[in-house]
Amino acid sequence: MGNPQHRGIELDRLDFDIIRVLSDDPGLTVKAIAAQLGIAESTCAYRLRRLRDARVIRPPRIDLDHAQLGYALRAVVMVFLTNHSRETVDRFMTSMVRAPNVLQVVNLTGRYDFMLTLAVADAEELRTLVLDHVTVHPSVRGTETHIVFDLREGSWIPPRPA
Repeated sequence: MGNPQHRGIELDRLDFDIIRVLSDDPGLTVKAIAAQLGIAESTCAYRLRRLRDARVIRPPRIDLDHAQLGYALRAVVMVFLTNHSRETVDRFMTSMVRAPNVLQVVNLTGRYDFMLTLAVADAEELRTLVLDHVTVHPSVRGTETHIVFDLREGSWIPPRPA
């Protein structure tokens, strides 16, 4: 089991209970969370602020359905770089997070250097995006593109300490 310490704060059962309740319904108010857990609102508010300040809980982001917006084709592009200097890696990552249609940029160990997750309208847009934004980057040695057939998010939450 992992260590329940994160960024210098000790996490206890109540912290994990708050995380579990919020993961079931991220839009809950402090009042609703406190009621569900049977704790004072002030305690709940303090704990939430503490978890957010320590970045255990990150700021909420809008969760878009890209298919509903006209970008139904999801793809993963695996990228090989020519070299692995910090400057090259940082420059490539920065340019990719700014590129259109890019949902995620992951720097990896192993066979591939990066994994890009993209949302595009169709195969032609995917081809254009890879050719115009990825393979033209001076540090890219090669790419491997994969179409995503299905995607399901996991719901794992670390177990609370005993």
